[in-house]
Amino acid sequence: MNTATVSMAVTPTVLSTFLSHYLNRKPLRERPTAHLSYDEGLHLVRSFLSFAAQHTVEDIQAFTSQWVPHPQWVKVKDVDIPDELLLESAKTLQEQLGPEGIRKVGGKNWWQWRRPESPLKAEWIEMKSDYNERKKSGDPCKRVMLYVHGGGYYFGSVDEHRYQMQRHARKLKARVFAPKYRLAPQFPFPCGLQDCLAAYMFLLQTQDPSTIILAGDSAGAGMVLSTLVTLRDRGLPLPAGAILISPWVDLSHSFPSCSGDCPLDYIPSNGFHHKPSASWPPLNADQYADLQGQVSKKKNPAGGPKTTNVVPTETRKDADDPNKLVDAKIPDAESGIKSRAETTYLSIQIDGKEVLLKDQIQMYATNELLSHPLVSPILQPTLGGLPPLLIMTGGGEILRDEQIYLAHKCADPEKYLPGAAHMSEAAREQVERFKPTDVQLQVWDDLCHVAPTLSFTRPAKYMYRSIAQFGAWALARAQKTEIEIMDDDQISVISSSASDSDGPQVQSKGEDEQPAFEENAQVGIAGDPLPPFKNHMIRQRVSRHGVIRHLESASELPACVLDPNEVGVIKQGPVKKWLEARRQWDSRFEATRVKVHKKRLKEMLAGYQGFDGETPPPSALAARRKVDGELALKKRKKSMGMALWSLWGSKHDEMTVQREEETSRVPEVKIATNAEGQNARSPSDLEMQTRDLAVERPAHGRTHSRTKIVKDENQTSTDWEGANTPIAILMAKREGKIPVNLEDADVDAEGGLIPPQSADSLSPNYVPPSTGVAGKRPIVGGIAVPFSLGKDADTASMLTLTSAMDQSRVASPTSFGTELAATKSNMDVAGGGLDDKSLPATPLATPLATEGEQRPPLETFVTAQEELPRVQVN
Repeated sequence: MNTATVSMAVTPTVLSTFLSHYLNRKPLRERPTAHLSYDEGLHLVRSFLSFAAQHTVEDIQAFTSQWVPHPQWVKVKDVDIPDELLLESAKTLQEQLGPEGIRKVGGKNWWQWRRPESPLKAEWIEMKSDYNERKKSGDPCKRVMLYVHGGGYYFGSVDEHRYQMQRHARKLKARVFAPKYRLAPQFPFPCGLQDCLAAYMFLLQTQDPSTIILAGDSAGAGMVLSTLVTLRDRGLPLPAGAILISPWVDLSHSFPSCSGDCPLDYIPSNGFHHKPSASWPPLNADQYADLQGQVSKKKNPAGGPKTTNVVPTETRKDADDPNKLVDAKIPDAESGIKSRAETTYLSIQIDGKEVLLKDQIQMYATNELLSHPLVSPILQPTLGGLPPLLIMTGGGEILRDEQIYLAHKCADPEKYLPGAAHMSEAAREQVERFKPTDVQLQVWDDLCHVAPTLSFTRPAKYMYRSIAQFGAWALARAQKTEIEIMDDDQISVISSSASDSDGPQVQSKGEDEQPAFEENAQVGIAGDPLPPFKNHMIRQRVSRHGVIRHLESASELPACVLDPNEVGVIKQGPVKKWLEARRQWDSRFEATRVKVHKKRLKEMLAGYQGFDGETPPPSALAARRKVDGELALKKRKKSMGMALWSLWGSKHDEMTVQREEETSRVPEVKIATNAEGQNARSPSDLEMQTRDLAVERPAHGRTHSRTKIVKDENQTSTDWEGANTPIAILMAKREGKIPVNLEDADVDAEGGLIPPQSADSLSPNYVPPSTGVAGKRPIVGGIAVPFSLGKDADTASMLTLTSAMDQSRVASPTSFGTELAATKSNMDVAGGGLDDKSLPATPLATPLATEGEQRPPLETFVTAQEELPRVQVN
């Protein structure tokens, strides 16, 4: 694969898409493909993946990892992660895997092996203007995004994804840290996970966890989720939040969307298949037995070939489980067979017949590990206890159901437990220990997998805004401060071109013009401040124009009504499509497969280096190290094709940077005198005109600032305000006299809330003394009272008939303390210790007369007799 061959392969697709877009426009309406840029991008990526399938895994890896130059307005810095952090991450991962996990993986040392002279590298990516400003001010960076790129765990690179990362950096005014982790199938699970853990530990050396957010797309998002779970379980500091863009979290493809056709997605529904090579696909047990027989024949020609029979033996059998794992054991074979062949068969019923899948189906992990919770995080006992998450999924992508299920599982772990086969006593303890995770779920209508890849399209630009808004909120929440980000409506213009066949603001019927009921009503635009979380979720459906509506209820979503015991169980639909494609590839590349097997036969005769009894997966490069050979990386080349793709993806950012520089440019200065402009109107005349017009002109609420402030507005706090909440409580809460969250409130002896007080006048919880501006008038419930209560009057104007009496009622129609107590009781909020001493002093009024008590007699006042004229009535 190179730029020329890829260009020749995708050019017909580009031309045919352009013609069909205008000749057959009716089916495109009301869909993202109504925009030519999106339509072209979708078909271009699909055509590239189809062309790449005709080549080996090594070919696509080499093509997507080529060096791509970065724009001059982007600052890029390469770093090496120290070996001691790799060792620390390996130790953490070993603890997370446990003895059984290490056994399934094949050991605890082979996955720490790296190619010679190939340390773990990473890139710092940020806008050059932000870098210069940070260096000039000397302020430490408090916004870091650790981004893990996607690519099915087996292709892609930081160079390929840099055009996306630099936009995240620009939108959030942050530094992006991108690790260049090892890829499958040469470095399968848990190699990449170890690298991601080491990258996060590297950041912790210089950054506070509250300044870090994690992000990833597709397989990278799945890796981010496994990283978060490992940090949570090992008690390591968690970041401020995480952003998961189309996460791949179920490698068994057990959800309904994987069984159907997805014409709006570019991911092949029959899985990833490639031309045979030394790396992929690995041998299955039958193929290994044949090669082993040939090796024995060559080593012992006199004795003849040693016959070897493959005996499938069930390693897990459940009468109610339609999906059995079958272990293919080879008698009298070497103990390291698992390092040479896929030995775990998957048994499934297809059209009433039992079918054994003998080949490894995923490059990232062997068949035995597909249900491991670090490989498929959807099978974690609980996904609670994590920092706030933004999960973005395309409504037209093949993996949408598992992503929707993932969001609900995070927010309600007890409702979405894994099947009984994946639960244990330790798992149930985890469910009880970790509280639900706050999740913002956005389902974008009809969009493809990882739509931000098509960064030049309008829907992707709205997605970047939502990502920046959530990232800023998560950082502001963790740091308990305000975060300033670019409010670039006037600079980063989401414009339409002539290619957009439906116009820039046209809303087609049935999509954005929704029925009048509230569930489908417009509630905002992508990039708006986060609304409050409800039951730990913000559930949104977003159109291609960025219009936000409420997402349907969980009972209406196919993903959320799936039987938990069916999650993680391979299904007939995806397997049938995979088997059909595999038969086509085996037939097409039979000659190539024979050549690859002959090469492997020679390597087996020469021998491999071992790992002291460990059994790496058959695709792992660690299992195929030659005794007398080196496995150094080849030198990378510059890719013109990848550079052009990156340039196309960066065009919007470049134009935005140029507009930003123009608006920030200081104008030239020149001197003007009164001698210029003779006979002009006087300034006073214009001022009078301005005053007259100011009365008629409506005020504009929007400022011309190019930045906006994002802060935590307690979206994740318990919402205890309702329609019946007394006004006195709302006023006190707004004034900061009571805590926002009831969990932090104290209670009195009657169950009423006690406002927190502070002696520091600058504290937000400071409660001023109950006196007015003259130092005399008391304040009751925020209302100044013009007389004193419960004490001797200081002035005549404050004298009342009962000023000197002992009081027991407040002089307010509704007492502040009483309303708080009633509200506390009605809401049934559990209180702590009750302490009357902590009750605030409240001015009191005249009590009602009780039995045994008499009101004091009223004094009689006698006035002077006055002689007034009277009217005589006849």
